[in-house]
Amino acid sequence: MLIALQDITFEFGSRVILEESSWHIEPGDRIGLIGLNGTGKSTLLRIINGEYSVSKGSVNKSKNLSIGFFNQDLLSFETDESILTVGMMAFGKALELEKDIERITKELEHSQTDELLHEFSDKLHEFESLDGYNMKHKTAQVLEGLGFSTADLDRPYSQFSGGWRMRVLLARLILQQPDVLMLDEPTNHLDLPSIEWLERYLTSYNGAVIIVSHDRFFLDRMVNGIVEVYQQQLHHYSGNYSDYEVEKDLRREMQQRAYENQQDYIRQQERFIERFKAKASKAAQAQSIAKRLDKLERIEQVDNGPSKIRISFSVDKMPGKILATLSGVSKSFGNNVILKNTSAEINRGDKIALIGANGKGKSTLLRIIAGEESFEGERTPGHNVVTSFYAQHQLESLDLNSEILDELKNCGSGKTELELRQLLGCFLFTGDDVFKKIRILSGGEKARVALAKTIISQANFLMLDEPTNHLDMNSVQMLIDALNKYEGSLVLVSHDRYFVSQTANKIWEIVDGEIKEFKGTYAEWEEWKKRMAANNAPATVKSNPQGGNTTAAEPKKETKQETPKGAINKEVQRELQKQQKQFSNVEGQLANLKARKAELEGTMSSPDIYQDKNKFASVEAEYNDVLKFLQRAEQQYEELFDKIMKLEASLTN
Repeated sequence: MLIALQDITFEFGSRVILEESSWHIEPGDRIGLIGLNGTGKSTLLRIINGEYSVSKGSVNKSKNLSIGFFNQDLLSFETDESILTVGMMAFGKALELEKDIERITKELEHSQTDELLHEFSDKLHEFESLDGYNMKHKTAQVLEGLGFSTADLDRPYSQFSGGWRMRVLLARLILQQPDVLMLDEPTNHLDLPSIEWLERYLTSYNGAVIIVSHDRFFLDRMVNGIVEVYQQQLHHYSGNYSDYEVEKDLRREMQQRAYENQQDYIRQQERFIERFKAKASKAAQAQSIAKRLDKLERIEQVDNGPSKIRISFSVDKMPGKILATLSGVSKSFGNNVILKNTSAEINRGDKIALIGANGKGKSTLLRIIAGEESFEGERTPGHNVVTSFYAQHQLESLDLNSEILDELKNCGSGKTELELRQLLGCFLFTGDDVFKKIRILSGGEKARVALAKTIISQANFLMLDEPTNHLDMNSVQMLIDALNKYEGSLVLVSHDRYFVSQTANKIWEIVDGEIKEFKGTYAEWEEWKKRMAANNAPATVKSNPQGGNTTAAEPKKETKQETPKGAINKEVQRELQKQQKQFSNVEGQLANLKARKAELEGTMSSPDIYQDKNKFASVEAEYNDVLKFLQRAEQQYEELFDKIMKLEASLTN
């Protein structure tokens, strides 16, 4: 066991954060630490780190235990050293030895005593055992894995923004390889390739890992256990975040059932006491029951957590079929070419996710679409398009002297104060928080106000740049639900893969200055990328018993004349066009069937339908038919999708 928290209680003033809670951390644990904002997750990490002392209970750690803690406070670190040097600070002992070895080497030039030679030999041996010769290579490897280029490694740490500094500090921490690695929102400052690199790294990490994160995808892939801070207690679950959700629902159901059974028992006993407490023959029994009730350990009613307030978008007017067209767009910053003579079209109903590594131009492209960035080429807006753009720089448009509630009232949405307060509750502003002045809010709080303003704008075209950055899981889910019901179109940039997977129906990726469009969900795009990677993998070389080597992927040569490649490609393209046309037709059928299914479900949910037996039978029969057709259409959709993927793959080879 690495760490044992035994019956700990921790208080801030009169507020109890944790009460008689226990947690044992073992080697190999991968724990997701979760809970609503303000419940004490970061506080618990600081207790483990030794920064806070508990008022009751004990915190025991194994001898010589090393703990690494990644958190926002690390940003107070300042230096003009290169980021490579900062990263190599993880190898403190090896760096000291390196200096000693350099000193002894100089001394040996003038005096080669036995004592000095022994010291030199010992230092070299220790330096080698610490893998000191590879520390520069290891540091560069981790920094580049987290998104830095080779040229960046020699740049001063002080030249980088806060987000990139956090990456350097994360690299330094994981290079230290502590026994317990605690990460507080590690993915907040990372793009998708860097998150995927971190996942691969942590998968093979030898120590225990504790992660606080609002990134469900990350938790699902990384953890084998969940600890939830809930009602001043630590609740333990096995499995990843998805497993936790299933198990928690079962626990809540059992607790609610037990609560209701106990309440029935209490009511029965109280009725008996009330009825017989004045009757001499039953008074003693009534008194005994009353004492038992006083000692009874009461089961708490299930707390359903934050109310499931639904965020709703209202669209003021319907736009034309095409919302925006980009033609021959080019954009560069000095020698950094972002876009090069690329074109794209945004259609009504599109929900597009712009994904990829930082620095590829996602936010720049978003500003070009919004008309807020200069560029070469042409941008043609569609008919009746009403745009609302959410990005960090939009925070500047907030009136610093306004209260939060007034800032939303002044948007002219027509919503009542109650509706606005409910909306602000979704973005973590509750009670008197809504009367805070904008000027005293943190950057994250201002971002949430700006996002709330975007939602009530009545726009039919939304552009969202990292909208989930300052939201908890509950708020992210409410935003997802709202965007899925939103009748308008949107383009979003986000590194939150769960958010993207739940909202987007198209993927845009900037590759070599061009916009590459994938029609499908994030999961389908990931699957397609894997297929492409597998198809483009280098052929494996196998030894040939007759001498020489053969390539495994190389087909056996035939003597017959082969069809020219160009002719094959034309044939494949014709077949691809045919399948794409069928795919489009099936997509339309699916949309119509789903719409009809929803209509029939609405009809069947009405009590009036059951008053007419024949009408109900007719609706039920049609509903069953629609389900059958829907199942066939979905199967056909998947088959056509696979065919298209294979045909596209064959064209790229």
